[in-house]
Amino acid sequence: MKTLIRLIGTFVLLNSLTLGTASAQDGYDLWLRYQTLPDPAQESLARHATALIAPINPSATTQVAIDELKQAIAAMTSSQLPLTSEIRNGTILIGTPQTLPAIARLDLPLASLGKEGFLVRNISIDGHDATVIAANNELGLLYGAFEFLRQVQTGQRLDQLNITSAPKIKLRLLNHWDNLDRTVERGYAGQSIWDWWRLPAIKESRYRDYARANASLGINGTVLNNVNAQAEILTPRYIDKAAALADIFRPYGIRVFLSARFSSPIEIGGLDTADPLDPEVREWWQQKADEIYRRIPDFGGFLVKANSEGQPGPQDYGGSHADGANMLAQALHPHGGTVMWRAFVYSENNPEDRAKQAYDQFKPLDGKFADNVLVQVKNGAIDFQPREPFHPMFGAMPDTPLMMEFQITQEYLGFSTHLVYLGALYEEVLKADTHVNGEGSTVAKVIDGSLHEYEQTGIAGVANIGVDRDWSGSIFNQADWYAFGRLAWNPEFDARAIAEEWLKMTFSTNQEFVTTAADMMMRSREAVVDYMTPLGLAHLMDTGHHYGPGPWVSDLDRPEWNPVYYHRADSQGIGFDRTASGSNAVAQYAPPVARHFSSLDSIDDKDLLWFHHLSWDYRMKSGKTLWEELVSSYDRGIEEVEAMQATWESLKTFIDQERFQRTADLLEVQLNEAQWWRDASIAYFQEVSGRELPEGVVEPVHSLEHYKSLSFPYAPGI
Repeated sequence: MKTLIRLIGTFVLLNSLTLGTASAQDGYDLWLRYQTLPDPAQESLARHATALIAPINPSATTQVAIDELKQAIAAMTSSQLPLTSEIRNGTILIGTPQTLPAIARLDLPLASLGKEGFLVRNISIDGHDATVIAANNELGLLYGAFEFLRQVQTGQRLDQLNITSAPKIKLRLLNHWDNLDRTVERGYAGQSIWDWWRLPAIKESRYRDYARANASLGINGTVLNNVNAQAEILTPRYIDKAAALADIFRPYGIRVFLSARFSSPIEIGGLDTADPLDPEVREWWQQKADEIYRRIPDFGGFLVKANSEGQPGPQDYGGSHADGANMLAQALHPHGGTVMWRAFVYSENNPEDRAKQAYDQFKPLDGKFADNVLVQVKNGAIDFQPREPFHPMFGAMPDTPLMMEFQITQEYLGFSTHLVYLGALYEEVLKADTHVNGEGSTVAKVIDGSLHEYEQTGIAGVANIGVDRDWSGSIFNQADWYAFGRLAWNPEFDARAIAEEWLKMTFSTNQEFVTTAADMMMRSREAVVDYMTPLGLAHLMDTGHHYGPGPWVSDLDRPEWNPVYYHRADSQGIGFDRTASGSNAVAQYAPPVARHFSSLDSIDDKDLLWFHHLSWDYRMKSGKTLWEELVSSYDRGIEEVEAMQATWESLKTFIDQERFQRTADLLEVQLNEAQWWRDASIAYFQEVSGRELPEGVVEPVHSLEHYKSLSFPYAPGI
């Protein structure tokens, strides 16, 4: 029997190894593939990684860094990186001045690097050429190890390393919109990776791989559950499950956060009210915080969505957002926890302009939030559109720390089937100038704290992660996770450089491939804007699932749920007047920005219809009428997707067959859906405007009634 068991075990092991080899190019390894390097690069690494000097009794985090270096170098060179105590040519030293005497003797400039920064430098020690990875503490060592490996993976010279780096933003988090039944709101890569039913007993290996991927980017926190929270997440059963994940993530420097439902004291606490000023309610939250910290000593805190889209909140009791946030902040304060209070709010009372509401509700509360509260603001004032002007709250609340909320999952950008490099979107927002303290007052400087001297800083990305083998529904969607992490570390990084990094680590360092593919990535976001929401249009997606076009929808209960609310097209013209003659939303921006957006002479075409309602015959800067320019934009979007297909085909020889074909198939889906967007939108706006198509423009394939009849009750992510 034992022999049979051994034979079965051997068969299973061999089979799993075979499967692993067969699926090695399926995207599971993300940007940490550590493939065997070409001969010259392999020889260079072998010369610069002959041995490793590390602390004798490393902490769990330092051990992760050591293991990552050893495993990566072994995979890339087919040679081992032995531990040693003797410095020789090619030795890598990793440690802090406190944990490794050899580092202490070097007197390295570490003082300015804080708790998470690192130094990676070539150095001569006793006549031997060595590489130092040093930091003030163990987490910096982990980030430094990943930076060294990034240099290797991207083909940089290893004899000229002199890198010092520290994060500009303190809290760098993923927000998972994952539910306890494993569905994911706005998730397009399968079920939630958190198997709540089997936790805490079963700890999937994927949890560690998730932590490792995030640590490689410097992401240091994760909100495990949906902002549309279920109160049960705060019960002892689920706190135990969250604690199991926290134990796995801790060595990787990742703290666990939870989305808290404001009405939890009623739903799981047995109270009659959730009034933030009620002493019993405040005591309940204090006891709940104490309970969580007993199980998770480094618990990060709460993310809260309140008084938005039907969620309960302090306004239900006549209180303000500050009242609600400060109550939770008081409960977390003794433990060092943080409240992230979302500013995504809009009223159900038929507002004049949804885009104004967050500013109107939060601006009067500036300076009234507790010190451990961050107000989390979406990049734009509506809702993660393909393009929005930067949110007017950025720069408008100098006495309240604001953190950025980007969306990584592509709720409004074609889900996981459209290639859209969001690094370009993030960069556009971060570089936008608020002008609140003069020229150069960028959004990046708001969220990194430098503009208003915020003590607390943060940035969050709504995750696109699921149980799909490639994590995010497609290989190129991984680039958005990667770009978010890199820009969270430093919001002034260059999106193009990040794209090239990701391509080198994910596919190939061949410069022809990298340059061509990066060009495609950098154009991809603009293509989507052109075939979905050109010229400053927004929220034209079909309602509920946000899949495909629905500019005709006008029958929902609340005006701001209907796409017609946003484009306001009729026989005379199109666009939302947000100037002084309309909703005056421009007045929420600093005067130079307001003047820029208000003037038809200065406003960019990309923002035009966001701020102006114009005649179909309005003469654009191109010389075309607005109607002609709109139709031209839709056609340009189609042409760009076709160009992306041709570009990808030209790169076939650089890519393994599995990932090439998967991307090619998705680009075909994208082209078909872009054509659908183009045809349906033109058909609708042609009927509304009563205009003939410009000369030479191809008619939509189907009638407008056909496009209106399409229904998608089972679209993912709802």
